[in-house]
Amino acid sequence: QVQLVESGGGLVQAGGSLRLSCAASGRTFSTYAMGWFRQAPGKAREFVAAINWSGSNTYYADSVKGRFTISRDNAKNAVYLQMNSLKVEDTAVYYCAAGDNTIRVRSTPDYWGQGTQVTVSS
Repeated sequence: QVQLVESGGGLVQAGGSLRLSCAASGRTFSTYAMGWFRQAPGKAREFVAAINWSGSNTYYADSVKGRFTISRDNAKNAVYLQMNSLKVEDTAVYYCAAGDNTIRVRSTPDYWGQGTQVTVSS
């Protein structure tokens, strides 16, 4: 069982940066692949980024590639999403997710956080 709690969301101007954090509980955090998803108003939840258990492999949606960076610190049971060059269209609730592997975490994660709001103003 893994519990996930996101933080770091807020209001930022277009072109700015934010760093989201996800704190995980449970001794087995380091065995899970981790991911970030987002959901904008009136839209379906979409995949943003994922990272394997060791941090050696990362995956990104085309819409954020080159602007967002996912990382993890297994010693701290945490995963991060550094978001640079933010655009108005990045406005959404961002969710942390955990799964058995990077294929699963990108499609049907086993665990979800409660979400944190990111609002990018023009």
